[in-house]
Amino acid sequence: MAKNIHPDQRYIIGLINNDTAIINDIYKRCAGKVRSWITFNNGSDDDAADIFQESLMDIYRQAKYKSLELTCPFEPYILLICKRKWLNAIKKRSVLPVTNSEEDLLLIGEDTFANADYLESQEQQSKLFYEAFEKLGDRCKEIISWSMKGEAQEKVAEALGVTYGYLRKKKSECMASLVKIVQSTKTEF
Repeated sequence: MAKNIHPDQRYIIGLINNDTAIINDIYKRCAGKVRSWITFNNGSDDDAADIFQESLMDIYRQAKYKSLELTCPFEPYILLICKRKWLNAIKKRSVLPVTNSEEDLLLIGEDTFANADYLESQEQQSKLFYEAFEKLGDRCKEIISWSMKGEAQEKVAEALGVTYGYLRKKKSECMASLVKIVQSTKTEF
């Protein structure tokens, strides 16, 4: 059975040919997401830059020497590679010994492309959430943003200059509005 080569194969070809426009596009589309994910997961901007560069080099080597043919979108593919590289880097830095449990051994043969598809669907869901979030009023955006930082609600209420009871009620209303917007957007497609 022939593989269906994804149109994003152009990124692989661009890497092999050192096409500046394609490489700039890869950085523009993907580097910020990798940086956000790595810094959110205890890394620095330098860590993110290193991981991204190493991942691009790995893809380049796979393409040049092993004829990599992309059957999924490029962006989730590189994000998955970066994520795995960063998780491995964290394990290497850890002072605790790293042991493989049976569960870890089962994951070794995971289908990379299924993971890439999963990442793409996660990205689409995030995009849908952020689009819905932008449609909320300023006060709701502020309350939800503060709440997502993981602060205790008492501290959030104090920072926003409202009572704890008001914050809980307003947050509930804002979340309901957000869910409603997301659901109405989903039915449009």
